[in-house]
Amino acid sequence: MEKNINILICDDNPAIHDTIGAYLKLEGMEYFSAFDGIEALEIFKKEQPDFVILDIMMPKMFGTQVCKEIRKISDVPILMLTAKGEEIDRIVGLEIGADDYVIKPFSPREVVTRVKAILRRYQSDSKKIEENKKIIKVDNLIVDLDKYLIEVDKCKIEATPKEIEILYLLVSNIGKVYTREQILSSIWGYDYFGDTRAVDTHIKRLRKKLPEIGTRWEIKSIYGVGYKFEVQNE
Repeated sequence: MEKNINILICDDNPAIHDTIGAYLKLEGMEYFSAFDGIEALEIFKKEQPDFVILDIMMPKMFGTQVCKEIRKISDVPILMLTAKGEEIDRIVGLEIGADDYVIKPFSPREVVTRVKAILRRYQSDSKKIEENKKIIKVDNLIVDLDKYLIEVDKCKIEATPKEIEILYLLVSNIGKVYTREQILSSIWGYDYFGDTRAVDTHIKRLRKKLPEIGTRWEIKSIYGVGYKFEVQNE
């Protein structure tokens, strides 16, 4: 694990910061502390950490809302902390863009192990894309993995890196149906701990950003299977 990686820990319990922080330092990582949701967003914007550990039940602003706000501006990895039995909150966390979750009570070693696994996957994905820069164009749509850019009729579409990667995967294989598990494996990596519903959420957000009329193409749902990119014949 490379050094100088900065982690933002967001939890209202100081003991969480002390225990997780100690293990992070043993791995050569540094950390910032936030004790409520508002402070978490302020520190995130100021420090731009490489990773966020985020408790769901935060004062002033819930962790789920903090996650939503972060996802508007960044694709930084997010690990959510949730109390035992909060299944609905865990599902919501993954659907709004969290990469994984850990259930309390937990060992700090487990948390840091998850952090390292997610960071390895992110670094591996970045390396693959750097080695294999590509641009694909279909009709009036351009997906550029070099610049992490989507354009429709030469107008830029704001999207997160993961949304762009999903669209590139589908557009690169017109007509091919991908299961949710295949998309997880291709985009998030085999060591992804999350839920396939995260794929549905990313697709849903992507569809909202893309035009619904004036195009011959669409991301089509295949009931009970997954998704494909379809282009209509003229």
